[in-house]
Amino acid sequence: MCHIFAGQDPANYTFVSRSIRLGGHSTSVKLEEKFWKILDYVAQEQSMTTPKFLSRVYDEALDINGDVPNFASLLRCACVLYLEQPSEVMETVRIQLAADN
Repeated sequence: MCHIFAGQDPANYTFVSRSIRLGGHSTSVKLEEKFWKILDYVAQEQSMTTPKFLSRVYDEALDINGDVPNFASLLRCACVLYLEQPSEVMETVRIQLAADN
């Protein structure tokens, strides 16, 4: 079993930094490549670019929590939530997007 985890392609866990705008400020977010792939997919499913999707997640987290102390960790946990229940998560996102428009 450990071979499945330990033997994965090192490219999956290579850090990749991407520049984005959050709250009107340019910044970079550093995540493992595998997380970027998941976020790219979720953004595409919502007909958004990844930077627009991330900006929206950041803005909503700021509205809900008043602060976003570790955005990279928030994104990793968002990916885990998606992987645990992809259809439920995507349906909830669709409903929220429809309500916002």
